[in-house]
Amino acid sequence: MPAKTLLDKIKHIIALNGPISIAEYMHICMADPEHGYYKTQEAIGRQGDFITAPEVSQMFGELIGIWCITTWQQLGKPSPFCLAELGPGKGTLMQDLLRATKNNSEFMNAAQVVLVETSDALQKIQKSKLPKDLVESGKIKWEIDINKLPQMPVIFVANEFFDVVPFRQYVKKQSGWHEIGIGLSPDNTLQKMALANQIETSQLPANAADEPEGAIFEHAPAREAIMQTLAEQINNHSGAALIVDYGHLVSGFGDTFQAMAQHAYADPLAAPGEHDLTSHVDFQPLATAAQAAGLQSVHTATQGEFLLNLGLLERAGNLGRGKDEADQNRIRSEVERLAAPDQMGTLFKVTAIASSDIKPAGFETSEQ
Repeated sequence: MPAKTLLDKIKHIIALNGPISIAEYMHICMADPEHGYYKTQEAIGRQGDFITAPEVSQMFGELIGIWCITTWQQLGKPSPFCLAELGPGKGTLMQDLLRATKNNSEFMNAAQVVLVETSDALQKIQKSKLPKDLVESGKIKWEIDINKLPQMPVIFVANEFFDVVPFRQYVKKQSGWHEIGIGLSPDNTLQKMALANQIETSQLPANAADEPEGAIFEHAPAREAIMQTLAEQINNHSGAALIVDYGHLVSGFGDTFQAMAQHAYADPLAAPGEHDLTSHVDFQPLATAAQAAGLQSVHTATQGEFLLNLGLLERAGNLGRGKDEADQNRIRSEVERLAAPDQMGTLFKVTAIASSDIKPAGFETSEQ
C-alpha cells in the first residue's frame, strides 16, 4: 500500500534501512514524484513560502541583464552563445533580463536561451511568462540536466539555486566529526542523530581543531560538483557564471539547515514535503572548485555591493522619474530590500567566474 503522506514514506524508509543522511532527507522532501515540495506547493512569491530578489523588484533582473551584456562584450562577443539560467523559478528574472537586453540586437541574435528546470509545473509557468515569440521560435528552450546544454560559449545565471541542492552535516565529538542523520525517536518521530561515518579532516576548515565538541560543519559535495560542471564548460568553450545566494564567503561552522513556511522559519523535520528546505551556501569551496577546473577569474561581493556597483540607485532614479509619491516610495523600499545591510544586501553573496582574465562588472569595490 502506498504511503499516505511523505512523513509516512520517510518513516517507512528509515524503519527498513536505518537513519538517512540530511542530503537524502532533503532530496526526498523536495523531489519526491508524488509528495515532494516542488510537485505540490507554490514556493515562490508573496503567496508562497519565500520571496526571491526578482520577485522583490524588476530592477534585479534588469541589472543582471545589463551584467550579461557587459560580460558578453568582455568575452569578445561570442556568437552563438548559450545564456543559461539554473533553477529559474517563476521565470521572473529571465523575463526582466530579456526586457533589459531586447534592444541590443547583436546580443539577442547571438543568444540561445536555455532554462534548466526539473519541475514540469514551473516550466509551464515560465513558458506563460516569457515572450511568446521567443518560446515558439525555439529561441528559448528548456532542459532538465545541466549536462545537456549546448557545447558553446556560455553565460550562466543562478539566483537562489545552490541553497536547495542537498548538503551534509557533521557534528564534532571526541571520536571525530560524525555525520548527522535523521532517524526515528522512541516515540516514532523524526529526530537528528549522529551516525558512525566521519568526514575526512582534510575536508574541514583549517581551524576545525579549535571548535568545541558539538560544533556543526556543513559540507555540500553536490554543490561543488555542479560548480565544477559549470566551470569545465566555461573553461572548454569560454564564458562566465554569476551565482547569487544567501550564505558566507569563507567556510565556517554552524547549523544553517532551515525550512521556510509562509515567509517564516520552521522546523525542517516538521511536515516534510510541505516546506522549502535550504541551507546557507558556503561560497569558498565553490570558488575552489572553479579554480580546480582551470578558472582563475573568480570574484566575490555582497549582493548590496554588487547591485550598487551595477547602478541600482541610478536605475531606481530612472524608474521613479515622473511617478507619484506612492510609486517612488515603493521603488525606494525595493532598493532597501535588495541592498540594505540589514535586509538582503549583506546576507546574500555573489560570485562570478570567467574563462579569461576579466573582472566582470559589479565587483569594483569588493575584496578579492
